[in-house]
Amino acid sequence: MNVFKKIMTAVRGGAREAGEAVVDANAIRILEQEIKDAENHMEKAKRDLTGVMAKQMQAERELRRINDSIAEHEGYAVKALDKGDEALALEVAEKISTLEIEKNEQDEVVNSFQSHAERLKELVRKSERLIKDHERQLSMVKTTESVQKATAAITDNFAATNSKMSSAKESLERIKKRQVDFEDRLKASETLEEETSDKSLQDKLKAAGIGEQDSNAQSVLARLKSKSE
Repeated sequence: MNVFKKIMTAVRGGAREAGEAVVDANAIRILEQEIKDAENHMEKAKRDLTGVMAKQMQAERELRRINDSIAEHEGYAVKALDKGDEALALEVAEKISTLEIEKNEQDEVVNSFQSHAERLKELVRKSERLIKDHERQLSMVKTTESVQKATAAITDNFAATNSKMSSAKESLERIKKRQVDFEDRLKASETLEEETSDKSLQDKLKAAGIGEQDSNAQSVLARLKSKSE
């Protein structure tokens, strides 16, 4: 029985770890959706607040109507007293008393709407500030995530590039060596050809002053002078 409990505990632990891994892998997406849900709730709260404020305006309008009616009937009562009609004045006073009861009740309604609306407004303001703060944090988190991914990519690419550059440098050195070898062979071939040709022998005889020499204007002029003498 204890073994079975341990197995179940291990299974639950593995499921928890797997769940946490999924949450971690999708943390930014989850945060974005949570902020979106909060914004949707905020829009609904604003619509509800608008309804409360509308009812508050209606209650205030009804209160003004009652106050106007009280003032109007007070004027009637004064006129009735001026005319000496105390019975009529008493009847008007009873109406005024009824209106004042309505006024007291309406005052409570208006005050209730006002206090409720103020509480809702403050909650909306706080919630909006909180949502904006989360949006700023989300922006920074996404930027950090992008920078970290870019850094990892650059690091991987740098390692790969170093390997490729090393290979490219080796290839370049091989090409240069092959070209130098080719130039050396070409020069050696030309030298060998000169040394084994008649031209090489003639050049050596000419340098020694043996054999036919190239004629030039000075030699021709010297020859002509000698004849004229």
